[in-house]
Amino acid sequence: MAKLEITGGKKLYGQIRVAGNKNSVLPIMAACLLTEETCIIDNVPAISDVSVMSKLLLKCGVRIHKTADRKLKISAKNFKNRVLPKELTEKLRASILLLGPLLAKNTDIKMGYPGGDVIGRRPLDVHIQIARALGAKIRHEDDFLVASAPKLKGAEIFLGEASVTATENAVMAASLAKGETIIKRAACEPHVIDLCNFLVKMGAKISGIGTNRLTIKGVDKLFGATHAVRPDHIEIGTFAILAAVCSSKIEISPIIREDLDMILATFSRFGIDFRVDNQTLFITNSKLKAVEKVVTGVWAGFPTDLMAPMIVLATQSEGVTILHDWMYESRMFFVDKILSMGAKVEIADPHRVFVYGPTKLHGQRLDTPDIRAGIALVIAACAANGKSIIGNAELIERGYENIVERLSALGADIKRVE
Repeated sequence: MAKLEITGGKKLYGQIRVAGNKNSVLPIMAACLLTEETCIIDNVPAISDVSVMSKLLLKCGVRIHKTADRKLKISAKNFKNRVLPKELTEKLRASILLLGPLLAKNTDIKMGYPGGDVIGRRPLDVHIQIARALGAKIRHEDDFLVASAPKLKGAEIFLGEASVTATENAVMAASLAKGETIIKRAACEPHVIDLCNFLVKMGAKISGIGTNRLTIKGVDKLFGATHAVRPDHIEIGTFAILAAVCSSKIEISPIIREDLDMILATFSRFGIDFRVDNQTLFITNSKLKAVEKVVTGVWAGFPTDLMAPMIVLATQSEGVTILHDWMYESRMFFVDKILSMGAKVEIADPHRVFVYGPTKLHGQRLDTPDIRAGIALVIAACAANGKSIIGNAELIERGYENIVERLSALGADIKRVE
């Protein structure tokens, strides 16, 4: 198991490049199953989740060629295997994204249950609802999902919840279904938009992109396409918080301004000093102040994936902040780590914490419970006095590429140790 050793208290300066959106690239890779022609994906983040998805596609007979310039060339021409082993699917929650494309291939499927972060219950009910609505037969069998799909038929579907991955599965499956599919209560996060734009390049007919109502008119065939993954708005927010708590000046690019509306509005309330110039976000020295409450919301609400770093931000802000994530009941449980660093946090219930700031943090030995909590601990360690050792660094590397090299370039004292 790898560890990160971080000596905090350093002011950071310079430019940091934003990686491709983790939550975009995985469904886009899955969508390559929908055509026999070669697809080229650009701006692919160098993260371990991409490696696991690649292994799952290879199990399906897909050919993947990785180039040195952040590109993947993917060909599903020789698709064959319809069984996805649980030893791979349990490593990646996003493995469920293969369900929609496999159903669209009108084949029998057997796939292990998806795994990933332990941040709360994330049932598969909505995915099963979609599969059945489009005409697939699906059942649970031991530790597997087993499905059979004759030719899928379009349907009107009101999602049981505005799930991102369920929306993505529905759009991919419906793209090759017979007739029209209407998805109501669809998720509309930037990564959903990114997938839809890729599918349109492949020849899919999708309207309502970026809204909560998607209409997909099924086509007989999809084609190869080239697509660049959009920059990760969660990374942008994460690095902005890092700059704010370390009293640093950082330039973050590239960005897509419309992906950051709620994030920047929240940062403004906290007193973070920023400006946007073209595709660059500039963060400068900020006098942080607490806000009454931060609540996650369905997009375009505040994203749940930034809640853990926001808790660290609140520890350095003057006053009391309530942070509420109603989506995942275990999102807040990492705060015992920052409590050991000297933070003042009260857990009201599994979804809410009260944070009192500002407090001086000190170095500590910590273990990473999940991806987003892991990067929050990295931020806390960079702001703290003394040395911190963060275990389970592989979890952080699932979602943040070359984090040691990128933070070192800003002046952070950080290294990876086996």
